[in-house]
Amino acid sequence: MTECNDTRCPVHGNIKIRGNVFDGKVVSAKPDKTVTVQRKLVRYLPKFERYKKIRSKIYAHNPECINAKEDDMVRVGETRKLSKTKSFVVMEILTKEEKK
Repeated sequence: MTECNDTRCPVHGNIKIRGNVFDGKVVSAKPDKTVTVQRKLVRYLPKFERYKKIRSKIYAHNPECINAKEDDMVRVGETRKLSKTKSFVVMEILTKEEKK
């Protein structure tokens, strides 16, 4: 990690993490300072007595010092509303995946 001047950084800034914390995979890092994180869940269906796999996408702020790329496994935490669609921030990179 490097030093950053981002006020929305959970390490160097003054943003507070509260609420939910999720792990997921970055599927897109195209917008500036934003990543799309996909998390996979398993939901129980009582009618069929089976489990179903579902996916959920979360838009999260990507600080300069963390700089998560596509295919990285990251941990995101809930914070106050940062924009119309963003209310999460990337806290750390768990693993880096190398592209083949």
